[in-house]
Amino acid sequence: MELQINNLVKRFGDKTALDISELSIEKGTLLGLVGNNGAGKTTLFRLILDLLKADSGTVLSKDADVSKSEDWKTYTGSFIDNRFLIDFLTPEEYFYFIGGTYGMDKELVDERLSAFARFMNDEILGQKKYIRHFSAGNKQKIGIMAAIMIRPEILILDEPFNFLDPSSQIEIRDIILRLNKELQTTVLISSHNLNYTTEISNRIILLEKGLIKMDKNNSPEAIAELNNYFIQKAGYEE
Repeated sequence: MELQINNLVKRFGDKTALDISELSIEKGTLLGLVGNNGAGKTTLFRLILDLLKADSGTVLSKDADVSKSEDWKTYTGSFIDNRFLIDFLTPEEYFYFIGGTYGMDKELVDERLSAFARFMNDEILGQKKYIRHFSAGNKQKIGIMAAIMIRPEILILDEPFNFLDPSSQIEIRDIILRLNKELQTTVLISSHNLNYTTEISNRIILLEKGLIKMDKNNSPEAIAELNNYFIQKAGYEE
């Protein structure tokens, strides 16, 4: 099993942000995690990446507890938010730094980045400015590219479609699909964009107040159930 979660609980004060008794994710799964604000999506990702300490329970990556082993870091790519970036570097410096931590030399980094040419749209490389001076959309692109260029076995992206224009959203959707198909990368994405999430995911999990309310393989029936859920939460009748 690629990822295994057991009895995972995270509280902030007297509020339980996440409570998952069991969740198994097989290799090659493209998992779409959906839910309204405060559902626990980012908390789950931060626990999987050992960025938060759980109150109880475990996250196993290839049978290793992520809180006790660092082996998972060698094959996991992720981008949660701009805090993952080193904003006093240029994009080139950042990419070479990330590549170096994964044993990639400059030539290999350049080769991997060339695959993102259309996604970058001539707005990332060669700009001679620090990451902190880029727009929110281009910062998002830099973080996503750094996570993907290492060709991870597990990829975790929190709201990858945020801040991106429609063309870039389509491009990153296609990049994720290719990565999953060609390398069997296990992909976990969260998004408020239901259309893209349901379009690319082969499994969908709905979180509400830290609890799993739905966990189904993607199908027209599952999408209809998901849409009905959000319609009802919005207070509308069909």
